[in-house]
Amino acid sequence: MSAATGPAQLPLRLKMFHGLGSIAYGVKDNGFSTFLLLFYNQVLGMDAKLVSFALMLALVLDAFVDPVIGYLSDQTHTRWGRRLPWLYLAPIPLAFAWFALWTPDTDAAPGFWHLVIVAVIVRSLVSCCEVPSVALLPELTRDYDERTTLMRYRYLFGWAGGLLMLFLAYDVFLAKSLLAAEGYYQYGVFGGLLMAATVLISAAGQHRWAARWPARKPSVFSIGTAFREIRESLSHPAFLVLLAAGAIAYTSQGITFSISNYLYLFIWRFSPEAFMIYPWVLFASVVGTFLLVGPAHRRFGKRTTAIAGGLIGMGFWVTPFVLRHLGLWPAEGSAASTTGLFIFFFLANLFSVSVMISGGSMIADIVEASEVQTGRRSEGTFFAGNFFMQKCATGLGIFATGLLVDLAGIPEKADPARVPEAVIDNFSFYYCVLVILCAILSALIFRHYPINREDHEARVAALAAAETGAER
Repeated sequence: MSAATGPAQLPLRLKMFHGLGSIAYGVKDNGFSTFLLLFYNQVLGMDAKLVSFALMLALVLDAFVDPVIGYLSDQTHTRWGRRLPWLYLAPIPLAFAWFALWTPDTDAAPGFWHLVIVAVIVRSLVSCCEVPSVALLPELTRDYDERTTLMRYRYLFGWAGGLLMLFLAYDVFLAKSLLAAEGYYQYGVFGGLLMAATVLISAAGQHRWAARWPARKPSVFSIGTAFREIRESLSHPAFLVLLAAGAIAYTSQGITFSISNYLYLFIWRFSPEAFMIYPWVLFASVVGTFLLVGPAHRRFGKRTTAIAGGLIGMGFWVTPFVLRHLGLWPAEGSAASTTGLFIFFFLANLFSVSVMISGGSMIADIVEASEVQTGRRSEGTFFAGNFFMQKCATGLGIFATGLLVDLAGIPEKADPARVPEAVIDNFSFYYCVLVILCAILSALIFRHYPINREDHEARVAALAAAETGAER
């Protein structure tokens, strides 16, 4: 089955296997965005600014690797297709690198360059798994709605992987304390095994659909040709709009993920029971998004869904912070406070995730728009370019979190109960201002995305007609 000739409706098992491959990315995101700053700062004693700068530098360095991986994936020419060889080779080294990230020498604070190097290796190996995996999506179908369905499964499994690790961290590995070093060792072992297993199973499950000689032979490789083709693909106007809007959205997400444990510990005073329940609240919201975003795309289109989702999600997210600032929120740590937070955070995440799913599905549609102009299918290059943006933006978000922690005056190895209320108020205020500004700017840029359903279906029909004519 090919994208050009295969049925629009894909088998459920193919969708499941395709989505399974994103679990590794979800595990990585959970670790880097939720626990790594806390682990190296509060457990190992590294300065928060130094940790956040190291993680940002690692993200930026690794981000430049992504377009190369995407391009090489597009140029791979084997009887197993362009993507599967990558998915069979990268997972095992990734497992070992992930384990190394969470097992530094705990007798002294790790060195800056140690953290940078290990983080770059981990992220590059994740890219070797994730870029070819998601690049399979436009190859499996050209249907406007089926692409959304595949992206829904990717996000469902990706969030499931991240939230499984979050649940195990709060309930098993770090149940006694978020500041216990031995819990992070267990976290690293389990995470590495999970990442390797799911990528390998996903590749094997898609083998019968993806293992074929590519329709077109790659161009003769040269450094000049590679950079010219990468630049030509990534300069497509629709892709530049998505890059700009996504950069702001992912910066905001990077801030929120990396700051989350600080929010729950220092502002909202979560109990151990709240930490146990919270991952299930988030997963329920992602299931809600999975059910919501398909009908939303069919009725409103991908662009409108992304704009509305970002603004509505931001509104629900910041409301508890605003009410707390006005003195209208229940006492932090109380059952009423935690229950209210779960309701607002459920709704906020439900709408916010729809932005990311919409953006991923939009990128798949840009593949044909670019093919019309260049004559090449550059799925790997486009999705790698998107990861380039995500990593730079997430790195900026993590760096901004380190600055916020330092600006607010939260010290290393702080006791949440002893931090002055004025420090917490400033911390909350700075964070909310950033989140609101990012949501508004991202929505304004998304308005300029030019591809709708009619445009896409006309291009697919034209390309199919051209392929049929060429075969005659």
